[in-house]
Amino acid sequence: MHDLVIRNGRIIDGSGDAAVHGDVAVADGLIVAVGSDVGPARRELDADGRIVTPGFVDVHTHYDAQATWDPELTPSGWHGVTTAVMGNCGVGFAPAAVDRREWLIELMEGVEDIPGAALTDGIQWAWETFPEYLDALAAREWVLDLGAQIPHGALRAYVMGDRAIGPATDDDIATMADSVRDALAAGALGFSTSRTPLHKSVDGELVPGTHASEAELMAIAKGIRAAGHGVFQAAIHHADVPDSFGWLRAVAATTALPVIFNLNQPDYAPDLWREDLRLLEAAQADGLNLLAQVSGRPVGILQSWSATVNPFMLCPTWGLIGALPEAQRLVHLRRDDVRTALTTEVPAVWSDFMTSVTRTWDKLYPFAGEADYEPDPSATCAALARRDSRSPAEIAYDQLLTDDGRGLLYFPLFNYTNHNLDHLLELHRHPHTRMGLADAGAHCGTIADGGMPTFMLQFWSRDRVRGEHLSLEWLVHRQTRQTAELYGLRDRGRVSPGLRADLNIIDIDTLGVELPHLVDDLPTGAKRYVQRAHGYAATICRGVVTVEDDEFTGERPGRLVRGPRPDARRSDP
Repeated sequence: MHDLVIRNGRIIDGSGDAAVHGDVAVADGLIVAVGSDVGPARRELDADGRIVTPGFVDVHTHYDAQATWDPELTPSGWHGVTTAVMGNCGVGFAPAAVDRREWLIELMEGVEDIPGAALTDGIQWAWETFPEYLDALAAREWVLDLGAQIPHGALRAYVMGDRAIGPATDDDIATMADSVRDALAAGALGFSTSRTPLHKSVDGELVPGTHASEAELMAIAKGIRAAGHGVFQAAIHHADVPDSFGWLRAVAATTALPVIFNLNQPDYAPDLWREDLRLLEAAQADGLNLLAQVSGRPVGILQSWSATVNPFMLCPTWGLIGALPEAQRLVHLRRDDVRTALTTEVPAVWSDFMTSVTRTWDKLYPFAGEADYEPDPSATCAALARRDSRSPAEIAYDQLLTDDGRGLLYFPLFNYTNHNLDHLLELHRHPHTRMGLADAGAHCGTIADGGMPTFMLQFWSRDRVRGEHLSLEWLVHRQTRQTAELYGLRDRGRVSPGLRADLNIIDIDTLGVELPHLVDDLPTGAKRYVQRAHGYAATICRGVVTVEDDEFTGERPGRLVRGPRPDARRSDP
């Protein structure tokens, strides 16, 4: 008698092979049979007309703080994710000396747009070293499994204190290398760093490690090699990627393990990704496990009256009303004189970046109804203004006032220079790229891409109208077996006997993401964008149903997942 049998599903097993029809039997948290006539069970789920997939493995999240207060780990818990990896981009909260906690919070707030007050109120500190952090996480329960990487920023702050953003001494470097080895030996899944000027603390300081020497990076690589496992993950300034291949190759050669960098298409170098791929192919031909991590859609900044940014935030009149409570502010925004002022005033110049994000009218889109992540150029504020003989500012203003003042604008920061997603299609077909960059748990007031696993299936297999599709089998493979194997998690990511019973039952015909909206559910009532899903008949983690008909069941089988250790199993019980 099995614990659970999923009957009559269209099984897409994560291998990339064609789907087959059949049943999946589960016992003791494992898949024990796949096929027909698998036998009876204490509970059965009908998957007729639905697909059955492995649970999604999202390798680029930022739940480092949220993991200490949120057992549902939303948005990932809504989107079929059964394993998530955090500690990306060199930011996180371990190791953490007591006197550096607030500094780490300010670093995370600046880089990942997570409200500092929420972090201060919400983090339940119970550690100093990275192994202690893992032990603290091991005592918690979630709806999905969670793994952690040791971040360069926290590591430098722990080892170097107030000197964290400066050059490291030989002793500093040796201590950091030993700490990385010890963290991996305790179960960390990898190490992450950031070397992009876009990543700054709330005080405007570049993140620690931005200008770390190659000697420091190589010492850390040797620490990874000594541990015998671990991914080296790097966020690199896009324009610097080709020039970074020297040290990337050296790290990959030293560790003999995966090295992966973030790859996006910036407007200032729209074809650079082709050179990145050429360099990747050359590295792979030389036996180096170098990979690029790519997104499934534009890295889009959402703008609204209550978000982190909007097109009028640097106007003088906004300075008078922007800090008012929402209801009071909305009363002012509905006044004709305020509308005239804000749509005609010249905004202050804060930075070229902010000017681009808030005032590039031919790349700023009203965002409403069905969430369209490949909008036509005729739908920009500039194009609509030309059509209606109005100013782009008026188009944007009126859009923000829709839905009782909750209207959205969408600015595709990366991956939309050509006003289509054709280059992402090519990137997702490439053998040396991996799915990632959803940033679940981060960018609370600007980006809502944590629903990427759902979006990938909905958009790329079914809903795309402006170009080619990708097969469901490939899309499932990209988000299950490929991502699991990247981090050495070979006990999951396939619908196969003997592997973890991490599964999704999905109504592919109705699967979709909802329009993002702001909620105030972070500690202290701080806001974040969320994007829920519909179409999940069930999500199963460790053989336990955690989601049924798009709602949580209250079960929390998820645990800390650790890398290989000689004295412990991969996952905490």
